Amino acid sequence: MIRLKKDTANIVTIIFDMQDREDNVINHEITDAFLPVIKRLQEEKAQGQLKGVILTSNKKSFLSGGDLGYLYGASDPEELFREAEKLSRFFRDLERPGVPVVAAIAGNALGTGFEVALACHHRIVLDDPKVRVGIPEVNLGLMPSGGSIVRMMWLLGIEKAYPVLTSGRHYSPQEALKVGIIDDLASTQKELIEKARAWLLSHPNWHRPWDQQGETIPGGTAKDPELIERVRATAAELAAATYNNSPAKRTILNVLVEGSKVDFSTACRIENRRFAHLVCSNTAKNMISTFWMDYHSIKKGINRPKGYGKFRVRKVGIIGSGRMGSGITLACIQNGLSVVLKDVSKAIAERGREYVSQRIDDLIREGTFHQTEKKEIMERLVTTEKASDFADCDIVIEAVFENQQLKQKVTKEAEDQMDNYTIIGTNTVSIPIAELSKALRRPQNYVGLHFFPPAERVPLVEIVVGANTSEETVARAIDFVQRIMKIPIVVKDVWGFYAARVQNTYILEGISMLKEGYPPALIENSGRQLGLPLGPLELADAMGLQLVLKYEEQAAMHYGSNYVQHPSVSVLKTMIEELERTGRAKKAGFYEYDQTGNKVLWKGLSDHWAPNKLNYDRKRLNERLLFAQVIEALWCMQEDVITSAAAANLGSVYGWGFPKETGGVIRFVQDYGIEHFITQAKVYHQDYGQRFRLPKVLKNMITEPNFQLAKAAVE
Repeated sequence: MIRLKKDTANIVTIIFDMQDREDNVINHEITDAFLPVIKRLQEEKAQGQLKGVILTSNKKSFLSGGDLGYLYGASDPEELFREAEKLSRFFRDLERPGVPVVAAIAGNALGTGFEVALACHHRIVLDDPKVRVGIPEVNLGLMPSGGSIVRMMWLLGIEKAYPVLTSGRHYSPQEALKVGIIDDLASTQKELIEKARAWLLSHPNWHRPWDQQGETIPGGTAKDPELIERVRATAAELAAATYNNSPAKRTILNVLVEGSKVDFSTACRIENRRFAHLVCSNTAKNMISTFWMDYHSIKKGINRPKGYGKFRVRKVGIIGSGRMGSGITLACIQNGLSVVLKDVSKAIAERGREYVSQRIDDLIREGTFHQTEKKEIMERLVTTEKASDFADCDIVIEAVFENQQLKQKVTKEAEDQMDNYTIIGTNTVSIPIAELSKALRRPQNYVGLHFFPPAERVPLVEIVVGANTSEETVARAIDFVQRIMKIPIVVKDVWGFYAARVQNTYILEGISMLKEGYPPALIENSGRQLGLPLGPLELADAMGLQLVLKYEEQAAMHYGSNYVQHPSVSVLKTMIEELERTGRAKKAGFYEYDQTGNKVLWKGLSDHWAPNKLNYDRKRLNERLLFAQVIEALWCMQEDVITSAAAANLGSVYGWGFPKETGGVIRFVQDYGIEHFITQAKVYHQDYGQRFRLPKVLKNMITEPNFQLAKAAVE
């Protein structure tokens, strides 16, 4: 588990090497094993036989984070506090063996793994763009413990430490050096150890600043009136940006403020108590469940058809060099694939190449890539106007305008150049896959690959299975999506697929509230305060009111005689047909837009749907917006549009921005309480009609625990 090597200069190298594990994980086993190591080092120091310590790893990664399964199940704050205090002692032992300690990091060091490095006196990282370091616990609704927030504060100061601790970023070595959380880079593993030894020999009496008299926190403490005013401004910005929906970020700021006023030991205890209470919060449980357990169940193939070998993609063809096609291109080439980008002319395709080039420059400035890598990356992108250049591609993705005839034309041209095994994906958002596949000779090789804009950034891809799509094609599509580091969810070929179908209910419920007489500003603020990216009316404008109405018309066709018209339909038809206000693209929808993109709610709304609700129940308004989405997601599970709670949760958060602190649509029901949710939904069903009717699948959630959590797939 832990091996030691000592050289002739009396420098000890500690090598983490946990047996039977792919990565070294910080848990009670490794902390217990470290105690006799520290004792031995202290004895050797007392005997004059120790000059310094290097921490390194024998795995691909340096150290991985803590035990999230334990944190998910923990419910006793006192127990969690004791465990955090134990981690604090481990870190203090590490940074006080009597000699300087260097972390020589040649692989990923994230979460608690980087916190170990933070407890070292000096951090050197291998300058490999694949390596990532950082403290991303906030992405799981958590915060560091063991004094790591306090150490970061002493390293950077309150104002610089706060964004590092709350961004959730995985920093490349170059980025980490720029922000100041590491001290040096090495170009090779040999140089990494050489630099570590050289630093130790030149800094024999190095101590942490908080262990020395007269040292102060950079930038001052919260006792400084000017600094505390800036901290208050930061707190106000956080509240405005998150509507107080992010307890982890708020808690981190509180620890920085409180910890700056006291000694180091007391500050660590404050941090550990705050950590213990945060772990027990519903938000933390929700986010661990979805962004750790559900994510890993998808990653391990919970929805991948069995019995098919791994699809190893090397070369991708993309039809259409607009923002979507260019974004998909970027996602492919930055993950090591080659791309043939086609458009109606090579000159137009070159515009896509220019977009990709500019984005690579951005990534170089951020430190994700080196400038020296750009030439090789861009050489893997070829532009063309000839479908024949797709002949040796493993997969071709069509990303042209949302026009059925055009999509069928360009995919047929591509298919004519491809072998019998190449798959074709379409990025359609509203045209049935079964319809589009009618133009092809091999419809079994055709699948929907619905990326979300901007395609290079949004981590979700809907894999839409048409009536003729083979299971092997689905398996290959999943492998491709994971190859470009995205999350694949498999959905059925129905209107709106999964994400757009459920998102539409949020829009429609907001429009119904407008019709009922609720002020439009109230409706919009309710949506944003819940944590959704846009209010329902602004989102309707962004999508285009015709598309919103089209999805509802497709629902009417799908359900036939069982369909009950949504009350918002009359508003949409008035806006589109009578008022000719169709959305942001026309600069006229529920909002008015000027030439610079600024917007205000259209004053004419009150002439057609006058606000008359002077008294209202804010909780009921909020729940209507959320329940509408959740119930539609449940219907999607009832109808096998989506087949796992894990996919439903991740699809909701990444697909349309369902509040991440809830853990997603299915996790929302669990957190709310299934019985309580059923009772409340019945009230809304009685008051507002058919759209709040619950599907039978919800009853299964009471009797089948494995339906609720994808935990079993992780274990």
